[in-house]
Amino acid sequence: MENIGAAGLQHFKNEVGIKFQLYNSLFTSLPFYRIERTGILLSLLHNNCEDGYEKNESPKDIIDRFFAAHTHIKKEQDKQDLLFRFVQYIERQVVLFDALEDSAFPIINDMQGSGTLKQLFTDADQFGKKEELLKKINDYSIRLVLTAHPTQFYPGTVLGIINDLSNALSDNNSGQINSYLQQLGKTPFFKKQKPTPYDEAMSLVWYLENVFYRSAGKIYTAIKNQLGLGVDFNKPLIQMGFWPGGDRDGNPFVVAETTLKVASALRGAIIKCYYMDVRSLKRRLTFAGIEPLLTNLENELYNNIFIPGQTTKLSKEEIIITLTEIREIIIHQHNGLFVHLVDQLINRVQIFGLYFASLDIRQESSVHGKVLRAVALKQKFKNFAYLPDYDLSAESNISDELVNDTLETIRAIKSIQKNNGDEGCQRYIISQCSSATNVMEVFQLFMLCDWREDRLPVDIIPLFETVDDLQNAGEILQELYNNKVYRKHLNKRNNRQTIMLGFSDGTKDGGYLMANWAIYKAKEDLSRISLQNGIDVVFFDGRGGPPARGGGKTHKFYASMGKNISNKEIQLTVQGQTVSSNFGTQDASQYNIEQLLNAGISNDLFSSSKIMLSSEEEELFIELSQTSFEAYNLLKEHPDFMEYLMDTSPLKYYSETNIASRPTKRRTADKLQLKDLRAIPYVGAWSQIKQNVTGYFGLGTALQAMDKAGKFKKAKKLYRQSLFLKTLLDNCEMVMKKTFFPLTQHLSHHPRYGEIWNMIYNEYELTKKYILKLSGKKELMQDYPVERVSIEMRERIVMPLTTIQQYAIAKRNESTNKQAVEVYEKLIIRSSFGIINAARNSA
Repeated sequence: MENIGAAGLQHFKNEVGIKFQLYNSLFTSLPFYRIERTGILLSLLHNNCEDGYEKNESPKDIIDRFFAAHTHIKKEQDKQDLLFRFVQYIERQVVLFDALEDSAFPIINDMQGSGTLKQLFTDADQFGKKEELLKKINDYSIRLVLTAHPTQFYPGTVLGIINDLSNALSDNNSGQINSYLQQLGKTPFFKKQKPTPYDEAMSLVWYLENVFYRSAGKIYTAIKNQLGLGVDFNKPLIQMGFWPGGDRDGNPFVVAETTLKVASALRGAIIKCYYMDVRSLKRRLTFAGIEPLLTNLENELYNNIFIPGQTTKLSKEEIIITLTEIREIIIHQHNGLFVHLVDQLINRVQIFGLYFASLDIRQESSVHGKVLRAVALKQKFKNFAYLPDYDLSAESNISDELVNDTLETIRAIKSIQKNNGDEGCQRYIISQCSSATNVMEVFQLFMLCDWREDRLPVDIIPLFETVDDLQNAGEILQELYNNKVYRKHLNKRNNRQTIMLGFSDGTKDGGYLMANWAIYKAKEDLSRISLQNGIDVVFFDGRGGPPARGGGKTHKFYASMGKNISNKEIQLTVQGQTVSSNFGTQDASQYNIEQLLNAGISNDLFSSSKIMLSSEEEELFIELSQTSFEAYNLLKEHPDFMEYLMDTSPLKYYSETNIASRPTKRRTADKLQLKDLRAIPYVGAWSQIKQNVTGYFGLGTALQAMDKAGKFKKAKKLYRQSLFLKTLLDNCEMVMKKTFFPLTQHLSHHPRYGEIWNMIYNEYELTKKYILKLSGKKELMQDYPVERVSIEMRERIVMPLTTIQQYAIAKRNESTNKQAVEVYEKLIIRSSFGIINAARNSA
């Protein structure tokens, strides 16, 4: 949601706030045991929470007082049963709120206003930039890469209900609304088994079929109509990427067979979409000369979907040729009647081909070296052609299964390209990349798997994640460009190098401000080096939902990139909750895709008006980043840091939520270390205890240091002039608005953890003080009233839920009864769902 002022806020209150109160009353009819009594008691618990936190009571004290004052329940099991009923009730309140926001999206947001394509075209006309816009848009694209990262706690059945409930709410159909709420009451939220990678893939295919197929096609058609284009762009303006089934970094359940199965499912899904559109076209295009063409195309599509084991030589080009022939007949013989329907399908085929979304392969860098050494040992190689000085003496502790699967996966890419087209699988991403050798290891593996040096239609993409790797990325890239073999490969890939930058691990490693600044500077450095070497560099951002993982106001980040940063494309991951919250409906999807397109294209089109950082301002940024980094490191290096997070949050139970196939840490070890912990559970754990450390910690200390050094006026000037800094702090404000320290204030006097809690709380207060001082605002998120009220309402809904979770953690930690421990652990896990879902972008 954008800053849409008083009108938007009033719309929000009418369409979401008031309706939530109205439809919330229907929850008393949900098919739960003693549901009416549950609703009344939950209201009393809510009052107890508000009153108790004002008196500095702990969650355990609040819950105990609630049972004593408002119930006659004495048995522990009966208390537990009621708490589980509260959890179920609140989970469904969150679903109702989600559905209300989704249904109100086009009313609350100006679909033709700031940041939209209409605004972009208007600005281009006003400033005489239409020719430049046409040139830019003809060779520009955004790539949204859907990932299976475990931040989506809604099972597919519930997502379907939210979609239908949103439509019923839009129509004010009270009968349907009541029925869907009844269905919601009977639909389980908890997955008894972990999903397989294929399950994860099919969950996201639903969004491709029901959302992106429509919204992306609509945008594509609108742009071509606006610009008067009768031909296609040089490349698809909107591209979709896909990780489930291809991302095997730390996920032993993704194997070559999975990759092939998912690629086949993607091909089948898009052909099914085309088939349904062709069937619809036949109802309108009943004219002479067209029916045989459509019938042949319909049969060809049918044979590729419904005949088991049949994959014909159907191609994207063949479909477009047929549709173009139909288009010409309509224009010349039938007065252009319904030609727009044919154009819509042509545009969709141009975007999605026969692959729907391009399946990326990703593996961690150390695996490739181990595979090469295992191959060398088995086949008695003394060296490798493309790694002449490679050290083969290092120990290769790797299973035969992983060696074989790595090689089979590389071979599988060729099979996928044959069936889905080259675009169906043409990127191999190396996570934890720390050297040019890591890239050449992958190149060498491809050569060992019967690929040819002169025919390798695959982009090898290094992923730089840690602060050190980001700072060394320029040297690594220059070494690659100097490599004659790799440079020859790039020449065949149109002299284009894609580089992925990881926000999540960067923030975990260096803190919020340092990670974002390190990525910004790495982009500048890599852009300069690539330009000097005659290479077009494209940045692929690994962004999560919350600001701590690169999320938040994403389009504003792209609008804030400086002139010195390459802007050939926008590529980013769309993870977990962000898929459903930002792209879950056609309206939201269209709006947010347009915002990204506008940001990227405007950044180039109107770059002459951008104010670049002076050397003095850049030094200021470096100083802020370094000071915040040091403050964050002090917290990280506290001897009880990891134990604090493990004992006070649901971190240790993430793997039991059954929301994803991937383990929560990269390596198995007796003692969990921060370096092995994945960013998602790390960030998510902080969000559930309402401390959100990763989104602001160190910033207050850095700004205070500026103030003490007499540089605060310069910092204020930097804030006014740098959209990049302003966007970073806007996101900080969002994160801080979702904190609630009274929830854990009982830890402030804890004999072991009191010091850490007070470090975090004091930094929060310091950051809040200085952000308001820097911006001149009176409250956090003052510029975003709709988002602010949305967060306040969501946080109020889940207050009893966070209280129940902290109560369960306290009871679990003190309990010696095995059965009681199991019940409280289950309660901790179940509470996680509603808390995370309510926050929408918290993990």
